[in-house]
Amino acid sequence: MEKTVRINKALADAGVCSRRRADELIAAGRVSVNGEPVASPGLQVTPGTDKLEVDGKPVQPIAQAPCYLLLNKPVRVVSTAYDPEGRTTVLDLVPAKWKARRLYPAGRLDFFSEGLVLLTDDGELTNRVVHPRHHMPRVYHVLIRGGVSDRALDVMRKGMTLAEGEKLAPVEIRVLPGQVHDLSGVSRNAEAPAGQRGTLLEMTLHQGLNRQIRRMCRDLHLTILRLVRVAQGPLRLGVMKPGEARELTPAEVAALKKSCGDVRENWRGEGKVCGSCLKNVITICSLMKIVFDLFSGS
Repeated sequence: MEKTVRINKALADAGVCSRRRADELIAAGRVSVNGEPVASPGLQVTPGTDKLEVDGKPVQPIAQAPCYLLLNKPVRVVSTAYDPEGRTTVLDLVPAKWKARRLYPAGRLDFFSEGLVLLTDDGELTNRVVHPRHHMPRVYHVLIRGGVSDRALDVMRKGMTLAEGEKLAPVEIRVLPGQVHDLSGVSRNAEAPAGQRGTLLEMTLHQGLNRQIRRMCRDLHLTILRLVRVAQGPLRLGVMKPGEARELTPAEVAALKKSCGDVRENWRGEGKVCGSCLKNVITICSLMKIVFDLFSGS
């Protein structure tokens, strides 16, 4: 019997878009299977057998190895594959040699933020990277106008509630020492002119709320001058010019997959985790047998 998968996974595996975006396309009536419009995102299809189309164009399975790019997103660029307002997107910055690939961003940065954005046509990996259950840490350097009080730092570290009522998990924060910044956000080791001193924070988030840092600072009356994502999971931005993109190394791809791996990968034999899981299952089964024997004998 041929293996079937959900329609959104089939589209993601073919490099069309992420699973979440696939659900949006289905809801908009833009996806069809064997000539029939898809009404349910839960529809099961057989890749390679069923004929999938998006906007009337056939969807072809990926015949080549997935592509993984790290982009240093500049400000005033949207981190989506398409923008109805006609603004520059992260895909517009992809070098010519990768233009033919159907890449899409694994996660987002807002319009006025900059830094690390992962671009790929690996739908399964994208789903894991953006899924909240993996709690993939993201590290940001945030330049704040003026000083930041110990009280404000303590509130963010303990987990605050936004004005909209959303409860946030604690955020790891440290003040980067020995740094003075001008209003453009360029660091230097000299004294800043009066009124232009800023505080550079390193903030590590494990949640994926929309514009979380900006909303936190808004509620604490802190003015953000610059916000840069410098790391996502095991990936590091390093020294890259704004708008520059590079391919991930095999070691980076392996580390990324490991950081957001699931049980299926572990059971395929990735060593210690599989052995640990098996040991736990055996222990639980043994305890259940003891309890069963006790009750049976009473």
